Amino acid sequence: MVLTEKELLERDAKRNIGEELLSAILDVKAGRHGDVHQVELTEAAEARGKTGLSQPKFAQLLGVSVRTLQEWEQGRRAPSGAARSLLHIAALRPDVFRDVLMAQP
Repeated sequence: MVLTEKELLERDAKRNIGEELLSAILDVKAGRHGDVHQVELTEAAEARGKTGLSQPKFAQLLGVSVRTLQEWEQGRRAPSGAARSLLHIAALRPDVFRDVLMAQP
């Protein structure tokens, strides 16, 4: 159900955000987690995670901007060509990826 802006404002005016947050914290502490959402990692995010590199360092090794890497990791854009191949190598063999690309002058 999509609410109009007016409906959202009316709904939010009746909410007590502090009380909702406290209730959520108490639920978590009590082991009640409510809705659990699974977030599927993109190949770029998974590959970088396996290498243990920061976004700036990983982007530098791939030869792309940090912004491009972020777009890939968030699924807004997809890598192509050589970048896709490098991501695949990084995911399968993060040790080789780090050793080979970090040894470049």
